[in-house]
Amino acid sequence: MMTGWYAQRAPGRSPRTMIAVTLLALLLVAAVPVALLAAVVIMILGHVVGGLALFGGSVLAAAIAVALAGISGTRQLRKLLSGSGFRVVRLDGSQYTDVEEPAGSDDTNLLQLDRSDYTEVR
Repeated sequence: MMTGWYAQRAPGRSPRTMIAVTLLALLLVAAVPVALLAAVVIMILGHVVGGLALFGGSVLAAAIAVALAGISGTRQLRKLLSGSGFRVVRLDGSQYTDVEEPAGSDDTNLLQLDRSDYTEVR
């Protein structure tokens, strides 16, 4: 049995794709310090251009992966929030009238107000 929001989410891009892109982005970001260390070693050995290219390429790949993960995550969040299966109920003041304060409250700094003590701002 599929719930409403899951059924709407299924025809589009899979959540597994979003998770895979996010994990790829995390791995590439974690690989940047390793690439920096490798680039320094390569530059010490005399290949300055190769070391700079290695480090620059790793930063570029990580930035692209993070951007793709952000875009796919934003798209997935918009789909979830715009779907009719994700219901948000806005409460107004009339829905709080049956809530009472607990009897025998020991709070001495508690000030209880009547409806005549304040006005509701909308």
